[in-house]
Amino acid sequence: MPSNYPTRLIPLLFVLCCLSSCREQSSSEQASQAPLENETAPTKPLQVTTYQGPVVGAWADEQAGIRAFRGIPYAAPPLGELRWRAPQAAANWRDVRTSVSAGAACWQPQQREAFVWSRGEFQRSEDCLYLNIWSSSDSDNQAVMVWFHGGSHTGGMAHEKIFDGTELARHDIVLVTINYRLGPLGFLAHPALAAESSHNSAGNYGLLDKIAALNWVRDNISQFGGNPDNVTIFGQSAGSQSVCTLMTSPLVRGLFHKAIGQSAACVSPVAETDADGMARGQKLAAALVAATAPSADAENLLAALRSATPEQLLAAAQQTQWAAQSRIVIDGWVVLKHPDKIFAAGEQAKIPLLLGSLANEGHLLFPLNEQLTRAELDSYVEELAGAELAATLLAQYGDALAVSPGLAQRDIATDLFMAYNMRRWAGYQQQTGAPTYLYFMDHVPPAFRLYIPDNPDLELADGPRSAGAYHSGDLAFVFGNTRKVGMHWQKDDHTVSALMTGYWTNFAKTGDPNGAGLPRWQPYDTDNHSTQLLRTGAHTVSGVRRGKLDLWAKRFADD
Repeated sequence: MPSNYPTRLIPLLFVLCCLSSCREQSSSEQASQAPLENETAPTKPLQVTTYQGPVVGAWADEQAGIRAFRGIPYAAPPLGELRWRAPQAAANWRDVRTSVSAGAACWQPQQREAFVWSRGEFQRSEDCLYLNIWSSSDSDNQAVMVWFHGGSHTGGMAHEKIFDGTELARHDIVLVTINYRLGPLGFLAHPALAAESSHNSAGNYGLLDKIAALNWVRDNISQFGGNPDNVTIFGQSAGSQSVCTLMTSPLVRGLFHKAIGQSAACVSPVAETDADGMARGQKLAAALVAATAPSADAENLLAALRSATPEQLLAAAQQTQWAAQSRIVIDGWVVLKHPDKIFAAGEQAKIPLLLGSLANEGHLLFPLNEQLTRAELDSYVEELAGAELAATLLAQYGDALAVSPGLAQRDIATDLFMAYNMRRWAGYQQQTGAPTYLYFMDHVPPAFRLYIPDNPDLELADGPRSAGAYHSGDLAFVFGNTRKVGMHWQKDDHTVSALMTGYWTNFAKTGDPNGAGLPRWQPYDTDNHSTQLLRTGAHTVSGVRRGKLDLWAKRFADD
């Protein structure tokens, strides 16, 4: 975020709503490590031997030969002295491990009512570094897709029903979904943590978890029928920001070969203030110690931090507004410098990239200030865009302004954070010569509780499609699960889902989303800004919201 962004806009642009949780989960203890007893030997298609030991899964669709393996540890539990350290290798086991229940969600706040992102009640644990795999029993050397869930890096889990991988596996894909550490347990930076690190690094533990999972995939996925040399990482919202950031990290080169980003990037010009997260981390630590161990001295600080409960850490994070800036920090090891600078210099991974956003991302995601006056809006736009562009830019938002200054402000913030940043990311990647495909989903899905499958109905006053193409509205479509979650689906929804699942899996296999039976998708280029409209009758257009996004590009051309 540029240093001249309004201070009041920083929380708006960096704090994404928590997007993932569910009522269907189990504790890590349910992923039992005990040997099978009093059972017949499992059929061969359901038993696989990993480097840690043998696992047995269950049929997701026996008739189609689709298997699911849930709750496989990819790293050791980050407990005790392993809290705020890089993930360590999972322990080996000798007997067959039943992998039919997902591990627990990583620690995060419980969030009961939050529009489509409502979570309900669920089990949480620091022992949460588990992954799940779907594959065909006869798969051999198939393309692999590794999913990073969203949730602002403070919430979410991989084992949501909406992320069930059965349908993607029908497309000859091996799908992996992972849990990773969240909030202060996953991203706290502090000088004392850096001092004990051999890399003088602190923070980004949640990114290190993703890297550990990718290493596990490299070493083990062939046993599940996957090709470790054809791996695509994909994610939505905070998961997409992780995808973007990992493209800049030297620690993962060669671990993935294509990338898909949905509804968040990492290429905003950003402020230098507390880029390493240390100031926020020190405030959180001070608040935590004051509340839990006021007599602790500097030498015992880490012991006090590691003895605190997750609830106490979350309370200190809330008290100090720790999450008001990016959870991902510039730590000098995982993330060497601002990702925007790495992309601008063409130093990112030069791999095929597919990315995009939805038409109404800001609906209930970003705050709507109904009390904002026209004078306040004018000041906001001038501070954000500069005096020369302010009037021209605001004219582009005349329709929203006719409703209210607050709606115009929200639309401006939404376009800047979503549509513009995704186009900026696409432009950086295309300039390296890597195949790049940009989309814009304006098909309007029904709104429902994405993560509470047994109680999905939101009962919106203006109908289930009154929220537009909202943030996260693409998830059921991408996973092909419009018949498994939610409600109020129509024939066109299933058609668009089949379209998107086809594009996504084709891209994972070849680096090109095009294939038989799908409307042609033209690659992105920085002259025409070729963008695929995802809807019934999908087609490529020369950019979307060109007047608005071209002005933003002019504003940030030199940043």
